[in-house]
Amino acid sequence: MALHVSYPNSQDAAYARALGIPAGGDIMIHGLPNGLGWFGRLQRFRGWTAGCIAVTNSEIEEIEQAVPDGTVVKMTP
Repeated sequence: MALHVSYPNSQDAAYARALGIPAGGDIMIHGLPNGLGWFGRLQRFRGWTAGCIAVTNSEIEEIEQAVPDGTVVKMTP
């Protein structure tokens, strides 16, 4: 289960172009890969997502129920 974040928007893409770097994309808030849900919170001790935000499977289910399509998501480092 994953929530896709609509990134980059036109401003993000223009900013990246001005810097001469790729904007990236395909950003998601997601649970664990199939069959690995047993890792649960242990997955937080290792950066394995290549730019996405990983949460536990129960957390992504809760988020999916609570967050309607079109909700603004602000991500900061």
